[in-house]
Amino acid sequence: MATDTTDAHSDYLRGVTVTALSAVLGITAAYGSLVVTGDVAPAETATSSTVVYVLAAAIAVQFPILKLSGLKDEFSGKDILYVSFMTFAVWFVSLTVLLTAGVSV
Repeated sequence: MATDTTDAHSDYLRGVTVTALSAVLGITAAYGSLVVTGDVAPAETATSSTVVYVLAAAIAVQFPILKLSGLKDEFSGKDILYVSFMTFAVWFVSLTVLLTAGVSV
């Protein structure tokens, strides 16, 4: 009984950590995309392929971090898809908000 509670708690903690890391790196990638494109029009930033490279880097850097932290030793297709989608979704929303608000770096 006690091991079930411990396993459930560690699964919950791992899920929260993975989601939080994806969210933080998604926001960081959105800001990084804004910085990399420089002081150009929002429409040009939105269509620039450079912003996708920043997103890809943010996704790729998460797997070594998760492996080094000991949260995950092996990554299944589901894990990769989850991390990628969560990072993309937060990046997309954050970049949209930054571009709509007219934030300049």
